[in-house]
Amino acid sequence: MFKPALICVICGQKKGVVFMETLKKLQILSEDSQYDLACACGTSKDDRRHRGGDGKWLYPVTLPQGGHSVLFKTLLSNVCRNDCKYCPLRAESNVRRCSLTPEETVKTLMEYYRKGTVFGMFLSSGVIDNPDFTMDRINAVAKILRRKHRFNGYLHLKIIPGASDAAIAETVSLANAVSVNIEAPGEKYFRKLSDEKDYLKDIIRPIKLISRLSDESRKRGKVKLSTQFIVGASDEPDSEIVKYSFGLYKRLNFNRVYFSAYQSGLGNLNIPGEKRFFLRNEDFFVREHRLYQADFLIRQYGFSENDFSYENNGNLSLEKDPKQVWADKHPEFFPVRINSSDKEALLRVPGLGPTSVRKILKARKIHEIKNLEDIGIKGKLKQKASGYICC
Repeated sequence: MFKPALICVICGQKKGVVFMETLKKLQILSEDSQYDLACACGTSKDDRRHRGGDGKWLYPVTLPQGGHSVLFKTLLSNVCRNDCKYCPLRAESNVRRCSLTPEETVKTLMEYYRKGTVFGMFLSSGVIDNPDFTMDRINAVAKILRRKHRFNGYLHLKIIPGASDAAIAETVSLANAVSVNIEAPGEKYFRKLSDEKDYLKDIIRPIKLISRLSDESRKRGKVKLSTQFIVGASDEPDSEIVKYSFGLYKRLNFNRVYFSAYQSGLGNLNIPGEKRFFLRNEDFFVREHRLYQADFLIRQYGFSENDFSYENNGNLSLEKDPKQVWADKHPEFFPVRINSSDKEALLRVPGLGPTSVRKILKARKIHEIKNLEDIGIKGKLKQKASGYICC
């Protein structure tokens, strides 16, 4: 069994942290940061995370003026006192621990930034000693960047569950975006993932606080908010995740909700995700994909909570995407007239997305559309849509 050195390079306490060169620590910490997707992940080539030439994870972000750039992503430390049973970095895990100082983190980011490789940084951390101590280290990085280096780039900072209101307020004042992982849709499911953390106090309180603080930050540019569900670690159904997602979007004004499929073998063997109640291992990634499709329907298609249908187990269908399921359950809605129906009706057609609908609306101002191929909609998309429209 690996026995690392004993003194933490940040807090000086016995945390099982190895003294090593910054580069080696960065390799470990940026690899460990891949489990948190609450900054960027998507379906297009511009939206996907990828590795840089030196092996570091780079994550895309939409720029305020349009277009995409990438974020450098790392943990400040993979030392963690928490017992999150789904997490490979939980306190009981036998992993190689290390930490960056705020100065090391700043130096690394500025090297990337000056080369034009990245637009900014996503910074998270394990809970080194206690939540406020860790938030102080994260905020120290941001303060050095903002005040010493006059850094105007993009900073996405992680809120540590259980941090004080004052620490969270300082983070929001320094960041362009912040996130708190909600982990599970409700206390009942969350209790199966952690014995130490309090769902209402450590998770929901910070989520509500950053929502309020973000609204108050409009004068200097509203701070973006995101969160992440760990899908399948507990025994929660998709219906509960979708319900909570609507609450995050509609009541708390979050910008994005992310979903990370629990991976067997990374967590404690006693959590529901390891018992596989009703899904095979490969189905968890299909389930994650279906939730992203549902999320897209909420954000881009105007779907309401009642527009989603679920299987007997409360999950979205693994065989059909949720938009197709809705269409098959509402034959009375179709066919949609491509030359006269409004945007909302066109978006309900399987195979037509926002880009295709924009093409249709633009083209039909000039001439009558007689075939989807006339506006560049071909192949599988045309085939899928053809049964639901008339020209």
